[in-house]
Amino acid sequence: MKKLLNGIVDFRKKVRPEVKDTFALLALGQAPDTLFIACSDSRVAANVFASTEPGDMFVIRNVGNLIPPYQEGTESPHFGAEAAAIQFGLANLPITDVIVCGHSECGAMGALAQGEIRGDVPAFKCWLRHGEASLRKLEAGARTGSHLERRNQLSQLNVLEQLDHLETYPIVQERLAAGKLRLHGWYFDIREANVYEYEPAEERFRVIDETYAATLLKRVVAIDLDR
Repeated sequence: MKKLLNGIVDFRKKVRPEVKDTFALLALGQAPDTLFIACSDSRVAANVFASTEPGDMFVIRNVGNLIPPYQEGTESPHFGAEAAAIQFGLANLPITDVIVCGHSECGAMGALAQGEIRGDVPAFKCWLRHGEASLRKLEAGARTGSHLERRNQLSQLNVLEQLDHLETYPIVQERLAAGKLRLHGWYFDIREANVYEYEPAEERFRVIDETYAATLLKRVVAIDLDR
């Protein structure tokens, strides 16, 4: 807390004068083109590894970057914060891309992989049920990178599973069918400070270096031109 308070004072002295006008414009409204879904882990700092600025991304963060499948049609549907954010973001903001970003050394994935969850955290245990399908795939032999340890393998598989969960949302289905939305699976390697994107054609996560980023950008431009 001490670091945060000192940081605010430092922000007011050194940064605020330069960004005040930017925030004044943002106060009139936001127009992010990306929905970024990531883990609550304090080490997953997209503003650092993706060099983002305020207003660039609409963000959902929770333990394990999990997205509960869409549920509707029951007598008492229980929509959580994730469903609300997905619907609000896609219905009200100019979002064209959704990123699900997992990461290495994830505590949630570690607990799920080990099957050792303390009895005094029932909410945590209940929440992890949204990652159980990922665990089943890992135990069935699914792999994205043989060099990774078990929890990091699970973290990558979980990114792909949560993308599948996203596609259960009607608004996501509609945007995908209309060619107005792209889904991306990212993985942040904390130790190496590298970001990877899942490449479906190769069935693996590729590091987003200058060469691969250029390939991805060409795809984005090509899709935008076709619309």
